[in-house]
Amino acid sequence: MLYVLRRLAVSIPVLLIGTFLCFVMVANTGDPLGEIRSKPGISAAAIAETEHKLGLDQSVVARYFSWLGHFLTGDWGISIAQGNAFAPVQPKVMAAFGVTLELVLTASVLALVFGVLVGVLAAVKQYSIWDYLATTLAFLMFSMPIFCVAIVLKGYAIRANIWVRDLGLSDVLGDPWLRTTSPESLSATGVGDALAKYVGAFLLPTLSIMAITFAAYSRFQRASMLEVLSADYVRTARAKGVSNSRVIWRHAFRNALIPVMTLFSVNFGATVTGAIITETVFNWHGMGTLLVEAVNKNDPQVLMGWLVLIAASVVIANLIADLLYGILDPRIRVG
Repeated sequence: MLYVLRRLAVSIPVLLIGTFLCFVMVANTGDPLGEIRSKPGISAAAIAETEHKLGLDQSVVARYFSWLGHFLTGDWGISIAQGNAFAPVQPKVMAAFGVTLELVLTASVLALVFGVLVGVLAAVKQYSIWDYLATTLAFLMFSMPIFCVAIVLKGYAIRANIWVRDLGLSDVLGDPWLRTTSPESLSATGVGDALAKYVGAFLLPTLSIMAITFAAYSRFQRASMLEVLSADYVRTARAKGVSNSRVIWRHAFRNALIPVMTLFSVNFGATVTGAIITETVFNWHGMGTLLVEAVNKNDPQVLMGWLVLIAASVVIANLIADLLYGILDPRIRVG
């Protein structure tokens, strides 16, 4: 419990500092009322009243603490972009975050699981055909930009939908089965129908995000596992007659997993922001679409909501990784 409290004591100040830096950067990106000022017939008094209503006539520090107080109570501000009619920011940002989180969380977990398994097997069977195949696949994924992976998958999905239709499986899997654009809804009549529609809707963008992160995890896991397998305590365990499978999974695997968990925690926030490209290719209305819209319209409250959620995702991912360190290596909790 003390270890968890120490991690929380570090994470909260980091998040506060991060939100302050984000607020300062957003406050200096331009004039949020620039579009209003450029319109003819808008009086200086009306502009001044709007500035006072939005708190833009205060210093950056005062505006930050005012924003933070409202944010912690659930008031994320209002959008001042043209056409949004001063709509609340929170529902819009949370809806977009939910869409992106569904994609990123599924892809990240699958990439971590498969990357770790492939990396362990590649290390255990070093210089075998399996190791060479895993290395080739990883380097292939590293060399391909994510938008290329997404476009290639989209092309093959169109062909796969034609095959499904020709085989008469459209009634079972849906028409089309593999969605190349974001579905409006996923209403289903049963468990099997729901599973088929879920897979068809999420498979392509999930694979696109998973491909790149899988390559990184598998290479890190292989390198970490090779280092641990050559450690003295592993050689001692083998000299005592401990079975090879027990040495690998009981003694070596847990320690070899720690660097990969560090990579996962750091990479999670980058994966969320990197989903912008995937969402654009597959027309998913998530955080990527929201960011582009907020930047183009210079909407500071939406930008702050976006940045805070990304910062919170990174901090929470690092906190979870710190807690997992204590499980994987009890010496960390003592230290």
